[in-house]
Amino acid sequence: METRSITAEVPMVPRMTEDPAELVPELAAVSAALFKVTGNGSVPRSTISLVQLRAGQIVGSTYLTVLHTGFLRKAGESEERITSVATWQDSPYFTGAERAALALVEAVLQPAAHGERVSDELYAEAVEHFEDKALATLMFAIGQVNFFIAVALIAKPVPGRSFNDPWK
Repeated sequence: METRSITAEVPMVPRMTEDPAELVPELAAVSAALFKVTGNGSVPRSTISLVQLRAGQIVGSTYLTVLHTGFLRKAGESEERITSVATWQDSPYFTGAERAALALVEAVLQPAAHGERVSDELYAEAVEHFEDKALATLMFAIGQVNFFIAVALIAKPVPGRSFNDPWK
């Protein structure tokens, strides 16, 4: 396997030249359903975007990181909150509910050294901040970003381009 020099420039072209959504048009219905589920209003859109930004950071996807940073900026989030998502554990900018949500996405995406990824203690903390529907919605929001992680890492859409047009 060839490795790229850390100082080499990264090309601004997608790895997969054709848009996977055009190759598999059935994706549109799945994607629309996932966005509808996560947009049901039980969890603030900002919390969902914070979680999805953190997911992009954890898996090392520039595309997802830039995408969700842009969503947060458009929603009026402060630069302090956006930039401190990577270090949320010691940042003063997040609520208890946001911290529980960020801890959940980290637990799901990072292997646990011992025991379950989502411990009973973490689940209990999340339940303190989210009612049943909201916790289910948050769970689906983490699943939604996980669904798109494979696209971001395999196809490598171009960061910073329109969400609807990263392949052009």
